[in-house]
Amino acid sequence: MGMEETLKELILRYGYLALFFLSFTEAIFQPVPPFPFIVSANLLSLDPLLCGLVSLLGNILGSLVSYRIGKSFGKPLVVKLLGERFYRRGEVLFKRYGSFAVLIGEPYKAVCYLSGILGMELKRFLILSLIARSLR
Repeated sequence: MGMEETLKELILRYGYLALFFLSFTEAIFQPVPPFPFIVSANLLSLDPLLCGLVSLLGNILGSLVSYRIGKSFGKPLVVKLLGERFYRRGEVLFKRYGSFAVLIGEPYKAVCYLSGILGMELKRFLILSLIARSLR
């Protein structure tokens, strides 16, 4: 069973709690986004609006963890966690768009780590993240 199938089974079994966990960890380390599960909420016997809110909360809290890791431990640890390729992609976004990279940046976890590494003000990071993740 692949990761997506495993996550689907967890969501079927644990509902919103599993969706929260998926969203939280997606902002830190794991690659599967919550979007497919939000879109298919009705098929999973879940409320789509509540799925969106739970995912938003989980993703924002996870992004704060990534931000704090980046701020506390810097580039060496983040490169180990994400790999050089993802780190460089995030770095290019920040060089080009500044803090607005948070609004458009993918992979989002790279943007979160880099926001901390580059010393973006936490309040600005949180506001931009709320906007970006809400629209998503």
